[in-house]
Amino acid sequence: MSPGEWVAVHGCGGVGLSAVVIAAAAGARVVAVDRSPGALDLARKFGAVACVDAAHTADTAETGRELTGGGAHVSLDALGAATTCAASVGRLRRRGRHVQVGLLPRPVPVPMDRVIALELEILGSHGMAAHAYPPMLEAVRAGVLRPDLLTTSTLPLAAAPAALAAMGEASGAGVTVILPGT
Repeated sequence: MSPGEWVAVHGCGGVGLSAVVIAAAAGARVVAVDRSPGALDLARKFGAVACVDAAHTADTAETGRELTGGGAHVSLDALGAATTCAASVGRLRRRGRHVQVGLLPRPVPVPMDRVIALELEILGSHGMAAHAYPPMLEAVRAGVLRPDLLTTSTLPLAAAPAALAAMGEASGAGVTVILPGT
């Protein structure tokens, strides 16, 4: 991603907000998409120049193309649902790149006609490559990236099972840290 490029992030939980922070720090113009007003507020705080409330937007891909003047250069699906994957690919411009980070629960039809016609790249990622850690950690040390600001709540270790079981039932915002030994 280059400064000035449009980056669309679908799903503004911990992974998506991290992507917003990193893209904004790199000089990208970020469009954040989520159903949670709290998550969208955090995305704005961390550098998103536009936010799309997926709960109240009929066609998030079309809205994303309008906001970016033709589509994002890069899209990232941090949620991992069939609809978010398709919408993320749908908001790309010609020769755009889609990164699928959120694990899809089953095979998902990708709009290959669009991929071919617009010469899109589709990438999958399990996480950051080890060789990229030193520059990222240097950005954290220098204060360019502030992952500490993503933490919005903490839980004692004993509360972790209930919190994990409740994931996906309520829309949260930010990152919850489980405190060991509590």
